Amino acid sequence: THNYSGYPLVKQARAMVASGALGTLRKVVVEYTQGWLGTALETSGQKQADWRTDPARAGAGALGDIGSHAEQLARYVTGRRITRLMADVGTVIPGRRVDDDANLLLRYEHGLRGILHCSQVATGEENRINLRVYGSQGSLEWAQEEPNRLLLRPLDGPLQLLTRGSGYLSPEAQRATRLPSGHPEAFFEAFANVYGNALRTIAARVAGETPDPADLDFPTVQDGAIGVHFIETALRSGGEAGSGGHWVDAAYTPPA
Repeated sequence: THNYSGYPLVKQARAMVASGALGTLRKVVVEYTQGWLGTALETSGQKQADWRTDPARAGAGALGDIGSHAEQLARYVTGRRITRLMADVGTVIPGRRVDDDANLLLRYEHGLRGILHCSQVATGEENRINLRVYGSQGSLEWAQEEPNRLLLRPLDGPLQLLTRGSGYLSPEAQRATRLPSGHPEAFFEAFANVYGNALRTIAARVAGETPDPADLDFPTVQDGAIGVHFIETALRSGGEAGSGGHWVDAAYTPPA
């Protein structure tokens, strides 16, 4: 579902990038770290750990579970797709059958460079999803654990704090906002924004009408396919046993 793209300030970041507010994009840094699999929890019978570390059911480990969200978040905000990557993919906990830690160097379209780090063995971390986008005229920073704030660092100006629900935000951010500023709005509302756009689009098409362009802002099957391609490419570069680490072509071509 990629609900992280449903947060109002993620939509604000995307709108600012698209408007050229950051200038020419130079670098994107995204991380998704957790610590809950820092021990062999799957051997205790814990259901979530059991299926997420089973390659027959989960396919991949940290890359598939949380790395895919990091990849989509960076792609959603920057509007750029990965063209090449080099990955160091490994398993830290002895006996675990899937990857639980990965570090990637990324090359995007139009010269944008990137770094993606995902780990489920980062002791003490809960759901740390951080995104930083650097351009020639400024940079943005957003953290999922504090989703109602977006940091803007202009090239020739002081640090600015943008808050959800404020009148100066983009139409895209305001459209995704339900509550006044200062009232926490977060995870469930982000899901609702994704579902709402999808349902309104479906309803319009069932009625034979043209959907509102603003309602088309939701993840599609192509986003899922791009995510699976990213996971497979990273595993091919990094090696499922952590023995890799070479550049591979990561461009995604939709099937004919």
